[in-house]
Amino acid sequence: MQMVLHAVTENLDYDAVMALPRLSVHFDTAAEPLRKRAPSHDENGKPLSDFMMLVPGLRDKPKHIVDNTIQDIHIVLTHFSEVVVFAEFNLKLNLLWVSIRPVQRVRYEIATAIQEQVPEAKLVSHI
Repeated sequence: MQMVLHAVTENLDYDAVMALPRLSVHFDTAAEPLRKRAPSHDENGKPLSDFMMLVPGLRDKPKHIVDNTIQDIHIVLTHFSEVVVFAEFNLKLNLLWVSIRPVQRVRYEIATAIQEQVPEAKLVSHI
């Protein structure tokens, strides 16, 4: 299962697609609810865990800052590509959703790595 990072803009004018290794980043509008897009199980039927992070005020920043921030998050997630299955950044909500394989403490490692690159990012929820 390839991990995909979507940057959902929901009617904001971002049309760039970043090409980085092993991940695809698409700027698009949310066609269906996240609960239908985010996987709940991996390709072997094992349940996945999820967590969310907020990046307050990002949607109000200039496009180049938004792009750089999402690219920074994307690069961090590539370092965890063995456990990250799905990631989506909803720009309207300034919200990053990440679905991961259930590996002990990895969500905190990922969140900490994201915060090192994007200090304003806040871990708000994990399941």
